[in-house]
Amino acid sequence: MAGKVLSLLPPLLLAAAGLAGLLLLCVPTRDVREPPALKYGIVLDAGSSHTSMFIYKWPADKKNDTGIVGQHSSCEVHGGGISSYADNPSRAGQSLVECLDQALQEVPRERHVGTPLYLGATAGMRLLKLTSPEASANVLAAVTQTLTQYPFDFRGAHILSGQDEGVFGWVTANYLLENFIKYGWVGQWFRPRKGTLGAMDLGGASTQITFEMAGPAEDPTNEVQLRLYGQHYRVYTHSFLCYGRDQVLLRLLAGALQTYGFHPCWPRGYSSQVLLQDVYESPCTAAQRPQTFTGSTRVNLSGTSDPALCRGLILELFNFSSCHFSQCSFNGIFQPPVAGNFIGFSAFFYTVDFLRTVMGLPVETLQQLEVAVVTICNQTWSELQARVPGEQARLPDYCAVATFVQQLLSQGYGFQEHTFRGVTFQKKAGDTTVGWALGYMLNLTNLIPAEPPGMRKGTDLSAWVALVLLCTAILLAAAVLLLRRVRAAKLSSTI
Repeated sequence: MAGKVLSLLPPLLLAAAGLAGLLLLCVPTRDVREPPALKYGIVLDAGSSHTSMFIYKWPADKKNDTGIVGQHSSCEVHGGGISSYADNPSRAGQSLVECLDQALQEVPRERHVGTPLYLGATAGMRLLKLTSPEASANVLAAVTQTLTQYPFDFRGAHILSGQDEGVFGWVTANYLLENFIKYGWVGQWFRPRKGTLGAMDLGGASTQITFEMAGPAEDPTNEVQLRLYGQHYRVYTHSFLCYGRDQVLLRLLAGALQTYGFHPCWPRGYSSQVLLQDVYESPCTAAQRPQTFTGSTRVNLSGTSDPALCRGLILELFNFSSCHFSQCSFNGIFQPPVAGNFIGFSAFFYTVDFLRTVMGLPVETLQQLEVAVVTICNQTWSELQARVPGEQARLPDYCAVATFVQQLLSQGYGFQEHTFRGVTFQKKAGDTTVGWALGYMLNLTNLIPAEPPGMRKGTDLSAWVALVLLCTAILLAAAVLLLRRVRAAKLSSTI
């Protein structure tokens, strides 16, 4: 019996060797070569309330590949947005120095000269340009003077249009989630069948909604056509100036002063002295500005934790009565019906995340979101402080912002229960922050080609086929040899 077992060992060993060969040949192994050289790009996102710096990186020899540009690091600039330095423009440039010095350390010295550096300003500077074009130009000149002192390849400081902000945010989200094009294991690119997802951005001074349309827009000003990787995209986008978080809060403050003399969105037990100049100096509150007022006057305002009055105050921000198209979102702006999946980022994410994580409330459906909003708006100041000790700055405003987000999504953009289920709220995709900055850099550095890329460097399809056939032949040979030995062993035992 022992002799029979021993006689079967050679074919068994051959079969095991065949399997091992199959694994070694057919399963991709880790590349043990030195990592490829990297290229870097820097974007300064000069928002209305603050500025963020993002450093991106990608392999130097794979410029036109997708899914390879990622966020290397980021830096939050101390102080307000650059538009807040309108009276002292030089400070706008000085505010960027700390983050730029960080970039000097994080980007290898030999890559400094070839690293593109961009500054894009958004709604805060759009508002400043409306009220004072000279002040806007002075701020851009001041930041340009600072940025040109660094050894990077500075390519300009510009104010983005609302349309650009919306479209670049949409590009970023779909690029990071590999919705445009994906790399297959056999060495070919293919277009995923899941399609693109819509993007919703809530900043400090404006909010944007962008999504792919099936047909042309009734209002051409809301349509952008893109060609990415050989695929044509017809995209709807609109930016609502004065509907960002900070400007909405100012407009609500103006409404509370004029209508109630108290603030229904603030928690009961909270009060603050309001400087009228801070309320009415924004162009977003121009329609609510009294004909005569003393800017230096301070008014004491108290909160009342009244969800119904707060909702009524917020609904006054929207005009649903006028529409010259087949359908509108609000303020007479054309918008086709929302469909498919969406991602909400920036203040959309922070607001919903507060309801979920801090308040512990479910927000998976529109009804749950509405209940969550009422719950937070019923909280007193002491109850909120007990939940989030130490966070004083934004805490009084969560009721107002949450109510605004809920009304904007349901009444403004027209999400219903079935369409809201396709909405996710995220800050990042992988390790990269979702926002317009990455899409802006991808566009300006031509990292997304209009036509689809060819085969990627590496093993091509014919080599893979030959490899699989060779592995199959080895296994078949081992199996045949094993069967012959087993049959021979049975015959000898019978004799």
